[in-house]
Amino acid sequence: MIGIVGILLIFIMVFGGYIAAGGKLGIILKSLPFEFMMIGGAAAGAFVISNDISGIKHTLKDMGKVFKGPKWKHEDYKDLLCLLFELIRLARQNPVGLEEHIEAPENSSIFTKYPKILSDKEAVALICDTLRSASMNYDDPHQVEEVLEKRLEANLHHALHSSHAMAAIGDGLPALGIVAAVLGVIKTMASIDQPPEILGKMIGGALVGTFLGVFLAYGLVGPFSAKMKDVIEEDGHFYQLIREVLVANLHNHATNICIEVGRQNTPGHCRPSFSELEEALKEVKSDAA
Repeated sequence: MIGIVGILLIFIMVFGGYIAAGGKLGIILKSLPFEFMMIGGAAAGAFVISNDISGIKHTLKDMGKVFKGPKWKHEDYKDLLCLLFELIRLARQNPVGLEEHIEAPENSSIFTKYPKILSDKEAVALICDTLRSASMNYDDPHQVEEVLEKRLEANLHHALHSSHAMAAIGDGLPALGIVAAVLGVIKTMASIDQPPEILGKMIGGALVGTFLGVFLAYGLVGPFSAKMKDVIEEDGHFYQLIREVLVANLHNHATNICIEVGRQNTPGHCRPSFSELEEALKEVKSDAA
């Protein structure tokens, strides 16, 4: 919602200020379709050239993050800590019994309590792969932490592709606006024998290209790219929390201590309070009893 408000504010302030200063929208509206065709079409072509099909789909999908915001909310972090608590406790009490949950999480009585987490393949894979490795005696906490760090870095790098692709388009738009403006000047020079009032309108129309390129770059595409990057990086904290808790588990800390390590590594605005998490864990224990 806040993204829509920002877009409306940009248009109202820019064009409202132009009109309030005595500017006429007619010349802009007349040239806009042709200028947008050149600038937008060239930007779209450059985007297609520099990305494969999966990258294009990934970028278009991630544009929705500008309006939706981060995927993981306060309740999701609390649910994740409860899920990890159940799995770690089971792994210590009954290692054999854990296997059915990590080998088929979609049928697990533990994972199915948290459908949003279960629907995220990467989160589930990260948890199951790490617990499976520990059950196979690959349990050196420093080695596991290094492996998880590399995996998370690779995942984040891939996830940020859409933001980088948008940023590249934003960087090129002002130059494409100049291209459109130069073409407009060439058209004007071909009509140099026309009266000044006609030439003035033609030059004004040509300058719309420069305006449009800069406006799209710094008013829309650039902010979209920055917001996408912020949302993706914020969602990345969810997977880092998984790493922190599971590595703490490999250090053989008490289960409650492992969960507290995770709670303290949760972003401040999503972090459940100690008492809130304690109540949630009590409910988990009572359900399991």
